[in-house]
Amino acid sequence: MVLGAVKSRGRSPQRWAYQSLLSMVGILGACSVALVGCGGGGEPGQEDSESVVVTTTILADLTEEVAGDEVDVTGILQPGDDPHVYEPVPEDTVTLEEATLILYNGYNLEPALIRLIEGVGSNATQVAIAEAVPPLEMDYDGEPVPDPHVWGNVKNAIAMVEAIRDALSEQFPDDAAAFEANAAELIATLEQLETWVQAQIATIPEDQRKLVTTHDAFQYYAQAYGVPVLGTLIGISTEEQPSAQTVQQLSDLIRDAKVPSIFAEATINPALITIVAKEAGVELAPHELYADAIGAPGSRGDSYINMIAANTETIVTALGGTFTPFSPAP
Repeated sequence: MVLGAVKSRGRSPQRWAYQSLLSMVGILGACSVALVGCGGGGEPGQEDSESVVVTTTILADLTEEVAGDEVDVTGILQPGDDPHVYEPVPEDTVTLEEATLILYNGYNLEPALIRLIEGVGSNATQVAIAEAVPPLEMDYDGEPVPDPHVWGNVKNAIAMVEAIRDALSEQFPDDAAAFEANAAELIATLEQLETWVQAQIATIPEDQRKLVTTHDAFQYYAQAYGVPVLGTLIGISTEEQPSAQTVQQLSDLIRDAKVPSIFAEATINPALITIVAKEAGVELAPHELYADAIGAPGSRGDSYINMIAANTETIVTALGGTFTPFSPAP
């Protein structure tokens, strides 16, 4: 049973005003780029530099690993940014205009950025990397929608790496051999990570394998590794706001199921999930889970591999399992 608040599909007058501003920024950004190109700084027929722009931090990390030193990779979101609610700034338009290749998650994970990508006058190739994975479908306002959090299953992350490799190779064929080698090395590590996660989860007592989080971002992880999602405070988008009734229902569900611990998330204010934990009489796990973004440099989850390892450690130790650090073979 997954509990979540209902989200309005309508847009407020402020949202309409913001979208109008975005359109104007896109037009002005395109004009400024065109004026710079006509200002004599470049030579006729000179090609733009090879630039890859990606939206989310998870995608940026995987793309940088595959790209290596062959092309420049620019990420729009920064560690800790929530792609569900991120609102583009004017320089994002310029960054996208200058891209040769744009990679984004897709499945509406980053809705405002997707609208901006579709609206800018860029000739860049655009690829929705996560849409290489067949999605789980979630009930949302009574309609099925694709769950965008595909990377929770490490096998899906491997499929994303393959899609990144293919997109880079098609766009920059002279560097295809390097992309292939880099992707193969990364995939080998991810395959070890997949096996390791399964072994760690297996140490949790079976009757304690129940996951309760702030928002519904862990279905792929849950289904792949056998830790069912008992409930969440909100649904698949962090734009939602839980009602008092939802908070109470989730607290009652946790209490009845005798869940040993529940989990906050790094990109979401923990205040409400803390209230749920207190009302249910259970502990809030000492470490937050990384859901929609990797952590800051130097943190436990500062790469895709590290975030999956950190999440697994947090889940295993909070639910009564035994944790062994991930140490991939060379």
